[in-house]
Amino acid sequence: MKKVVTFGEVMLRLAPENYLRFVQSDRLEATFGGAEANVAVSLANYGMNAAFVTKLPTHEIGQAAVNSLRKYGVDTSQIVRGGERVGIYYCEKGASQRPSKVIYDRAHSSIATAKEGDFDWKKIFADADWFHFTGITPALSDDVARICLAAVKEAKKCGLTVSCDLNFRKKLWSKEQANKTMGELCKCVDYCIANEEDAKDVFGIEAKGSDIYGGKLDKDGYISVAEKLTERFGFKGVAITLRESKSANDNDWSGMLYTGKKAYFSKKYSMHIVDRVGGGDSFGGGLIYALRSGYDAQKAIEFAVAASCLKHTVEGDYNLVSLSEVESLAGGNASGRVQR
Repeated sequence: MKKVVTFGEVMLRLAPENYLRFVQSDRLEATFGGAEANVAVSLANYGMNAAFVTKLPTHEIGQAAVNSLRKYGVDTSQIVRGGERVGIYYCEKGASQRPSKVIYDRAHSSIATAKEGDFDWKKIFADADWFHFTGITPALSDDVARICLAAVKEAKKCGLTVSCDLNFRKKLWSKEQANKTMGELCKCVDYCIANEEDAKDVFGIEAKGSDIYGGKLDKDGYISVAEKLTERFGFKGVAITLRESKSANDNDWSGMLYTGKKAYFSKKYSMHIVDRVGGGDSFGGGLIYALRSGYDAQKAIEFAVAASCLKHTVEGDYNLVSLSEVESLAGGNASGRVQR
């Protein structure tokens, strides 16, 4: 089976227990996560051959990060070892009207200080048919942005399908930097994943009639966003997650897949959230699985949204749900009744 290659940073996640605030907690739970690593774990859980590429230090914390991926069947054989530190992020879960909060401590991590010569993309892509990255990765440094560009160019040369989640992070770079760099990278992208904020922040394309803070969505506005992205970059597909936030704990969740001719909308789920970090990554993982499996557009968007809906019920970054669980929810079994 050909594999999906994802490339990015895996970080140590430190979080207070339950809903404690940073200033309250005298202990932090340690797990690992990161956008592209999360996608790889999702795909491995669905039975696909998924490989994650990054750079990690040789010390025990770096090895613990590798082990966290191996545990779920992710191929870590192309991870480069070196550098001095694993990036860290601190996550405080929000509740009711108090939003979740993330604090980064990732400067000078091994992947952020990586150089182009660290990665042999021709070798990495030798038995792959899909490459996935996010807008977080090129934001880490100018060198990593160049590594990403080399990766997508080699991926296209090798005949791989390329997907990208725009994932704008204002704490990592400016909108102007994102626009310039992602504009170049997206020339090599086949499938673009975004939300209403990312499209606006990175490319200045706004969904008219929507209010992300008031929870108001206009479907026609999202079709317009997808059309404009497709016109600019020639994408085969644009997938947009549609989050209607009522509070930190309760959201409505759906999605759209635009294929250049038609927009397909999923059913909407009313979610009570356990952990929303990784929700977009689980959507990306679900979409890649569905498209690689030959699902039609409607079935693909239903699968991706169901996968990400379930992720919101799982603690930590990784989406630890099975293929059958996603298929069951996508097929209409949303009762949450005990399975015996």
